[in-house]
Amino acid sequence: MPSKTVFVVQTFELRRKRLVPGKQETAPTQNGALKKAEALVTRIPGAAAISMTVDDETGEVERATILGTFGDVPDDFAETLTGG
Repeated sequence: MPSKTVFVVQTFELRRKRLVPGKQETAPTQNGALKKAEALVTRIPGAAAISMTVDDETGEVERATILGTFGDVPDDFAETLTGG
């Protein structure tokens, strides 16, 4: 099964005094995702750079790795990302 690596920046916003996921943005490279996440926290509470291995045929995420977090990120973010 062919797979590809995708780099994503997950943003976080404050709603009713709680951090919630905002929009996701893609990045062309790992370094690009890290730089984008770091730059975004000048305007938003937090962001995380993520590397995901995705099955080309099904679109299912096989593995997700947090490359870095910046600003405020929910304590349980890593658990929600891995489904655990």
